[in-house]
Amino acid sequence: MAKIWVRQAVLRALDDAMTEDPTVIMMGEDIAAAGGPFKVTEGLLAVHGPQRVIDTPISEMAFMGAAVGAAVCGLKPIVEMMFIEFIGVALDQLTTQAATMRYLSRGKLTTPLVVRASAGAGQGFGCQHSQMLDHWFRGTPGLKVCVTSNARTTYGLLRSAIEDPDPVVVLEPRILYAEREEYEFDSSYRIPLGKAEIVKAGKDATLLACGAMVRVAKEAAENSSADIEVIDMLTLWPWDRDTIMESVSRTGRLVTLEEATAGNGWGAEVVSSVAVEAFGSLKAPPHRITLPDAPVPYSGKLEARFLPSAAYVAEQVSALVSTNKTPMPWWRNAA
Repeated sequence: MAKIWVRQAVLRALDDAMTEDPTVIMMGEDIAAAGGPFKVTEGLLAVHGPQRVIDTPISEMAFMGAAVGAAVCGLKPIVEMMFIEFIGVALDQLTTQAATMRYLSRGKLTTPLVVRASAGAGQGFGCQHSQMLDHWFRGTPGLKVCVTSNARTTYGLLRSAIEDPDPVVVLEPRILYAEREEYEFDSSYRIPLGKAEIVKAGKDATLLACGAMVRVAKEAAENSSADIEVIDMLTLWPWDRDTIMESVSRTGRLVTLEEATAGNGWGAEVVSSVAVEAFGSLKAPPHRITLPDAPVPYSGKLEARFLPSAAYVAEQVSALVSTNKTPMPWWRNAA
């Protein structure tokens, strides 16, 4: 079995979808002639042509609006946002128009639209190009949000998102594009949206993560004195309540590992739901491992400190398990 890069999984998912379904088209900045800024669309123009792989002007508002119109008229547009921050000027088209189309039309119209975007920190892009920003989309009725974590989940989630009849945001942590793993492509492989995945079983605590934080969580679990169950969230909205509640009912402890500040993180909703629905199973207060409430630093050393490391996560979870008390984050201890 060959090792492939995550970026190759993106490319293969897009190519397979376009080959199987002639209504699938792509729009975005530099995705055609240049093959994409991260080379995840390289070669698609030559195979599928300029009518389906479309280089757009630098106007996210314009091509997002065009994609919504195309989706309503029967096509399946895939819109690439070079960086997730760039979607700010086009949120109206996505959250007010695309996400509400089914409701406003009494189910007569749908918008099978996918927004792909590179996201996340760890590569020195600075505070304006290193955010996840999933909180801009989570909780929007009619909109689904998922985050890829490796080559397999990238392929499976993208294929499911493209086939979904409603709009889906797929966040691709760009730090993972050059990560390699053994994976054999299967064009029939799909990961259902709204389902989480247990990537490591354990009995002492449930550790939830998504995106680039999944590998951090796995490494932390391997080096912790506690027996940690690691779950890849995969879909942040709607999230998989059944899998998470069942896991917490067995382990009695919940920890969320988020590439977000506490105020914006997806863990707040999960912790709130677990506290209400599984309170009797908890042996300790739910604990959230988040980023400091500050912009992502540009400096490599500061950025590395800013992001949760496997050693730090292992320390936090081990402390929770051993004391059944919530440990303080490093920036509060440092103060």
